[in-house]
Amino acid sequence: MSANAWFQIALYIGALLLLALPLGAYMARVFEGRNRWSGAVLGPLERFIYRACGVRADAEMNWKQYAVAMLLFNLAGLLAVCLLQRIQGGLPLNPQHLPGVSADSAFNTAASFATNTNWQGYAGESTMSYLTQMLALTVQNFVSAACGIAVLVALIRGLTRKETDRIGSFWVDLARSTLYVLLPLSIVLAVVLIWQGVPQTFGHYPAVSLLQPAQGADGKAVTEQVVAVGPVASQVAIKQLGTNGGGYFNVNSAHPFENPTPLSNFLEVLAILLIPAALCFTFGRMVRDKRQGWAILAAMVIVFAACVIGCVWAEERGNPALVSLGVDQQTHDDGNGVLTVTSSNAQAGGNMEGKEVRFGPVNSAIWATATTSASNGSVNSMHDSFTPLGGLIPIWLIQLGEVVFGGVGSGLYGMLAFVIVTVFIAGLMVGRTPEYLGKKIEATEMKMASLIILIPPLLVLIGTALAAVTNAGTSSLANPGAHGFSEMLYAFSSTGNNNGSAFAGLNANTPFYNLATGLVMLIGRYALAVPILIIAGALARKKIVPAGAGTLATHTPLFVVMLISSVLLVGALSFIPALALGPIVEYLQMLH
Repeated sequence: MSANAWFQIALYIGALLLLALPLGAYMARVFEGRNRWSGAVLGPLERFIYRACGVRADAEMNWKQYAVAMLLFNLAGLLAVCLLQRIQGGLPLNPQHLPGVSADSAFNTAASFATNTNWQGYAGESTMSYLTQMLALTVQNFVSAACGIAVLVALIRGLTRKETDRIGSFWVDLARSTLYVLLPLSIVLAVVLIWQGVPQTFGHYPAVSLLQPAQGADGKAVTEQVVAVGPVASQVAIKQLGTNGGGYFNVNSAHPFENPTPLSNFLEVLAILLIPAALCFTFGRMVRDKRQGWAILAAMVIVFAACVIGCVWAEERGNPALVSLGVDQQTHDDGNGVLTVTSSNAQAGGNMEGKEVRFGPVNSAIWATATTSASNGSVNSMHDSFTPLGGLIPIWLIQLGEVVFGGVGSGLYGMLAFVIVTVFIAGLMVGRTPEYLGKKIEATEMKMASLIILIPPLLVLIGTALAAVTNAGTSSLANPGAHGFSEMLYAFSSTGNNNGSAFAGLNANTPFYNLATGLVMLIGRYALAVPILIIAGALARKKIVPAGAGTLATHTPLFVVMLISSVLLVGALSFIPALALGPIVEYLQMLH
């Protein structure tokens, strides 16, 4: 790997940790009601929202009430997004006069944005009106992320409270996540993106003159091109900060109007993991033991760093099939971090297929790893064009359950399910009832944690198998053989774990894939969130047991290693056979 690659990786991880620490402390104050300065500014608006909605801020819920409120709110959002898409042709803020969306695509998109997946089977600039982009999709970017944070906060309360069935109010947690965290950060990022050149307008798509006229299919000269614009910056900001990932344009953050400069690229990829990383610090402060947050964050960073190094290495090596053509794909470091290419001015080094020349293989690989370690799904390059090993890493990161950072809120509560399993296994080793933060881990917690860990692999493998043996599934493939299988595996890995990115060679905008992936997204989100709330309720009712001589310390390097081993073991046992049929065999074929 080049010196530039090492520098970019170190810069990214260092900046992430530096910004996550104060943000995590701030979010802890928000959810504990101790945010004085932001409360003074936004408190009146928060109280007005409660009065307008008939919500009592001091009326807390048990886990059943919390779950019902969460599910009904998400159902209402899903139906609203479906309806807006279907009738958008007759609604305002539609300067291009785009028609209503088909029923199966509308369902898939509604399920996708409600579940924080943001899987897209359509091209946004030619499918969605300005109103739909804002009122349906951008709003869901905020509230789906806020729902994930709310469920996490409820779980943290379950760990910290004792002998009660109350875990907080869903409506209060939802409002505070949106008002005090997501909205301010999004406004700041959106303004910076506008400065960098991202559009924010309600104007018609303008026609611009081409520098080099082209010949159209009818043989006539084409001298103008219609350029898609719209309220882009506001959606891009929350799509990254909320680990949503749905692009305003079809090519997502590879589009120069979503991601025009190296600075915008760095800020956007930083925003993807900022809140998930900061929530580890929030967790440590709320449980009154900062070491617990550091331990979980350390496990995430170690796995992430190993994967990003592997992905960058694979993409910088390039494609061996091009060597016989005399293409020099090697980056040449002059010792000062400056990279040059000796034999081709058209090749920046490494595997450049499907990548923007303004980003290159290093920044593309860092983004691919970040977006799949979070449940973000935005892309600044086409994962379908990565080398087999470079593409394997994003798939596998998704398949680990989106717990290496993961989605906003959902990543950490998924990792806490692995923590419960890890302390249970450790307890079995010493013949002692396992404990975590003073709460005994018993049958209810283990059953629910097992469901949380096992449901996503089942969804992925069953969905992929169904696609592989039906004509409706295989007819969408643009590539045969191992790569085609990888495309299907990636699609169901992404939707089953609420990521949203894709191997773009698969045509997913068909009735089969719209319905199949839509159902997988809904199950993958809510069949995990409800068990988390059950765990929260069960833990809140327990007493806090003082730590004893046999209590496993959950903040030590040993526990970090055990936690990482648990995550990797589940991923390996569940998916190595499927990966062997896709990217692994494709890599072996490429060598020959």
